[in-house]
Amino acid sequence: MRSSLTLRLSVYLLAGQVLCFAGTMVGAHLIELTGITPWSHVSWNYFAEIRARMLVAASLVRGPDGVVSIEPTRELRALVEKHPTLSFAAFDPKDGLPLPGSSPDLAAALRGHDPILTEEMAFRIRGVMKNELMGSYRLQDTPVGAILIATHGYIFEWKDLFRHIYDDIFYTLKQYSPTIIIAVTIGWLTLRRGLGPLQQVVEQAGLIDMSSLDQRMSLVGIPSEIMPLVATINEALARLDAGVTRQRRFLANAAHELRTPLTIMTARINGPEKPTFKKDLDRDVRRLRNIVEQLLVYARFNKGDGSPKDEIDLVELTQAVVDDHALVAVKNSRSIEFESESESIQVRGDRRALESVVSNLIDNALRAEPENGTVLARVRPGAIVEIVDHGEGVEESDREIVFEPFWRKSEMTPGTGLGLAIAKELIDAHGGTIDVTETPGGGATFKISLPLASAT
Repeated sequence: MRSSLTLRLSVYLLAGQVLCFAGTMVGAHLIELTGITPWSHVSWNYFAEIRARMLVAASLVRGPDGVVSIEPTRELRALVEKHPTLSFAAFDPKDGLPLPGSSPDLAAALRGHDPILTEEMAFRIRGVMKNELMGSYRLQDTPVGAILIATHGYIFEWKDLFRHIYDDIFYTLKQYSPTIIIAVTIGWLTLRRGLGPLQQVVEQAGLIDMSSLDQRMSLVGIPSEIMPLVATINEALARLDAGVTRQRRFLANAAHELRTPLTIMTARINGPEKPTFKKDLDRDVRRLRNIVEQLLVYARFNKGDGSPKDEIDLVELTQAVVDDHALVAVKNSRSIEFESESESIQVRGDRRALESVVSNLIDNALRAEPENGTVLARVRPGAIVEIVDHGEGVEESDREIVFEPFWRKSEMTPGTGLGLAIAKELIDAHGGTIDVTETPGGGATFKISLPLASAT
């Protein structure tokens, strides 16, 4: 069940007031008992008065003749047995006469001062009992009516302190409950009004869906305390909008570009069979497979479960990819060579993603390489992979945009323009870089640079 923030804060306010009051009461009693203030005249025994008085009240009974008397309960007898100094008396408030069952000495001492008896007072009895013992005389509501109850000689026990504090807090809260209720109500109304802008934010956010991610929540009238929250939500919406727009454009372009090789394959299958039919069909299938593989790897990284984790031998990985393309190179009247100055170079990453990148670069190089030419795959110290071809190369003005999605030099250029864009995305995710330079003598050299495993 959802809880209201306004209600929760109002409850906190009420609880804070009660705890503050209780702490003040406890502190005041303790300060008074320590004797560090001029008015500190209360002893610890003072806190035992309530318990003694309540036990006397519980012992009052009305006889068949209508006369009220004190018949000590088991609890009162046990208390007197534990503290023999305790004495008690009860008086009829109408005539001031002591009730039967009252302690004779205490009843006589108070009866002699009948003209000055009030509904509530504290007293000491000189010469009758120890000076540190106190007495109390209070008008108490009992089951038999209002009775003046006097107790004297009560002795402190720790539970008396807690009972006294509880009674004080309960009595004061009862007296000031209207003030507390008004304060909490004012606080609730103030908080509700103060949090009103949040409701506006909620209403605005409720109107945003996948088709309206360009909308932002208004900052007009937003309190400074929640301004950073709303601004952060707007920034998150902007990032989400940009990401969704990019993904939609990517999917639309991918669907459009994939139709090209499929159309070519359909034409080959339905048209007259040429001598190079199987070779051409194999090339088309390989191109589609590469595109699908790249899209799967790209999607896995964008979903967040393709973050670099494994330690990979870059030399062994590049050698394996070269071996996979050796037969393809021979069938297309090209050759491919591999060289490395190191036997092993360790990087940290996703093997499938790095294989996809190197494979894409080698596949592009084999298409660009002139017939009977040789593509070179080279691994250099520092976790650098270079794929070298001797084709037409990449013009200097195109070396930046060549990595943009679906870029092709012309409509006649084979491929979809996806491979290099995905390759850059994957290398960036590994914390590396990819660029293209001119091969000495003509051609293009694509260079991948990755952080070493020991540096990550």
